[in-house]
Amino acid sequence: MNGLDMDIQFLPGVGPKRADLLEKELGVASVGDLLRLYPFRYIDKSSITRICDVRPDMAYIQIRARVTRVELFGPSSSAVDAPAPVSNPKEKALKFNTIRRMSAWISDGTGEMETVYFKGIKWMYEKLKVGQEFLFFGKPSAFNGRINMVHPEVDDVSKAAGIPAQSASSATAEAIGAGSTMTGVYPSTEKLKNSGITGKVMTRLAAGALEKGLPYVQESLPEYIMKECGLVPIHFALRNIHFPKDMTSLERAKYRLKFEELFYLQLSLLKQKYVRSRAEQGIQMPRVGEAFNRCYESLPFPLTGAQKRVITEIRNDMKSGHQMNRLLQGDVGSGKTMVAVLTALIAIGNGYQACIMAPTEVLAQQHFKNIQKFLEPTGVRSALLTGSSKTSERRDVHQGLEDGSIGIIVGTHALIEDNVIFRNLGLAIIDEQHRFGVEQRSKLWRKASCGAPPHVLVMTATPIPRTLAMTLYGDLDVSVIDELPPGRKPVQTIHATEGKRPALYKFMRDQIALGRQVFVVYPLINETEKLDYQSLEAGAEEIIKHFPFPPYKTAVVHGKQTNDVKKFNMDAFAAGRADILVATSVIEVGVDVPNASVMVIESAERFGLSQLHQLRGRVGRGSEKSFCVLMTGHKMSKESRHRIELMCATENGFELAEEDMKMRGPGDLEGTQQSGLPISLNIASLAKDGLILNAARACAEAVLEADPTLREDRNQMLRRELLKDKYQIKDYSKIS
Repeated sequence: MNGLDMDIQFLPGVGPKRADLLEKELGVASVGDLLRLYPFRYIDKSSITRICDVRPDMAYIQIRARVTRVELFGPSSSAVDAPAPVSNPKEKALKFNTIRRMSAWISDGTGEMETVYFKGIKWMYEKLKVGQEFLFFGKPSAFNGRINMVHPEVDDVSKAAGIPAQSASSATAEAIGAGSTMTGVYPSTEKLKNSGITGKVMTRLAAGALEKGLPYVQESLPEYIMKECGLVPIHFALRNIHFPKDMTSLERAKYRLKFEELFYLQLSLLKQKYVRSRAEQGIQMPRVGEAFNRCYESLPFPLTGAQKRVITEIRNDMKSGHQMNRLLQGDVGSGKTMVAVLTALIAIGNGYQACIMAPTEVLAQQHFKNIQKFLEPTGVRSALLTGSSKTSERRDVHQGLEDGSIGIIVGTHALIEDNVIFRNLGLAIIDEQHRFGVEQRSKLWRKASCGAPPHVLVMTATPIPRTLAMTLYGDLDVSVIDELPPGRKPVQTIHATEGKRPALYKFMRDQIALGRQVFVVYPLINETEKLDYQSLEAGAEEIIKHFPFPPYKTAVVHGKQTNDVKKFNMDAFAAGRADILVATSVIEVGVDVPNASVMVIESAERFGLSQLHQLRGRVGRGSEKSFCVLMTGHKMSKESRHRIELMCATENGFELAEEDMKMRGPGDLEGTQQSGLPISLNIASLAKDGLILNAARACAEAVLEADPTLREDRNQMLRRELLKDKYQIKDYSKIS
């Protein structure tokens, strides 16, 4: 049997119970799994800290000291009393099942310190003999004004730091770098720790896995790639990632393993893109058309250079004869809707229909309203279809789509209903794609009725860090609108706490007196017992009390209202009939009120960076100076404070998205929860390893450029690797 496939239970020190726990808690079932469970940090045990220098805020430290006394504490006499020490216990008479705690006092000549044990007391009591010297390794903490260490690792001073010799054969110990002063810290859980699978145990298991499995590990990268990219062999990498010989060896091991993960991820995505671009015949749209020209010539403002560049990229796709699959990224207010309209008019000019699909009714209505203005000089018929469309409206829309008289349809998921039939759908524009399920998008794709799939343009106003876009959408072509339209002024962002509320209300009144409007956004609809943040309902009452009618008018919008109520209140604000809109983050996307100049975000510490940035983008859409006020409590976590400071420091959505990913990780970012990452990454980080990702992608591109189907002998290893299940990545672009 291949040593990598060996069940983990047969490793020394595991057994069936521990094996079951390791699989449930860490997903480790075989020796191969354990080899690919990498330490997430390393501790250098080469230095000794003096007790007199120890502080409770230190990380893990190592102390060399003698045991001066040992105390055992028995059961409490009552629930509130401190445990009573067992005086002068005799080992034979001692009942360890009654002992609750053991304290061993240690001294190194510079001071004395307490080490505390709640588990394994009998074993520790027999080991820690008074007068003997040991190495104590752990994290210092403070209790009752004294510094102590709880459950430190204890080693004889005669033992070298690193992996104990008895855990592996002498040959393996030498091979894995026994004597290294760097010890890996592995992922763990409370259940594992409580079951005795400590960091020390995990280190021994990793050594055993190397001994049993390393001989069976085959090289997974061709020699020419390793040489060109300066990569160490896989055996060197695996040995030194678990037991580093030195810091240089560790860094080289990390680079090799991260590169390999990211290289195969990019190779699988790019190969998929290459195959599709050559195999998938698309609708050829060589003309621009009269409608496009009329719209373009009647625009009240010139397009930005970025918009022109993106439209050129889209045009080239649509006339290529291959299906367009393009992601359009643009920060809030960058003019994506204008690009969408002109793209739709290219389809119209070639005799095809276009649909624009939005995730919410609010956003669909906003798109429709804007699009109608741009379409006025073109004579192109457009329509809106949402869940709340009346039966008579639906009937007319269905007829217009089927007979081709409706050129552009804007809608929500109502567009994918079975009774919606297009005469000749040639372009599908998906706004905020991540809010649609895969099956929903595939239904829309299948509605093509002209023998070829429609061109697909995916738009997002959620800035996606470049490394994440290359991974989530690595098989799509990416366009970025990185320029704001002229005349848009930066939004001044201000942080304020509760004590500034009177000043905030005065500022709001001053802005309203100037003819401006104000958004007030809350994170919750109702109060909860655990959270003391103001709810929208209480907040609305507070606003109405301080801004009474007349002369002020306040509208309220949240997700629990009916669509009719929501639309009525939103329209009242958009039309200027209401001065203040109190809302939940339902207004995060799609609300375009150029007259609104103030955005107040209550309990701003509860929002992520991307969401705060999206909300801020609701103001500053007119020519007047605009403001975003971030209201928070006085007490904030370090991360929350950092987010607020970043918001006040920059308006660049892509900078904020990069920071957000560093703080929260790629899987938590707005827009990525549903689909997740295409494959799991064991060691590489999209937040931290952008340079390695760039190198890996460049290498993958070079490989495919020279050998698109990986048929050459030197690439057979790559071809075999891509056939593994984990690289069978679903083609999200085709079902968009």
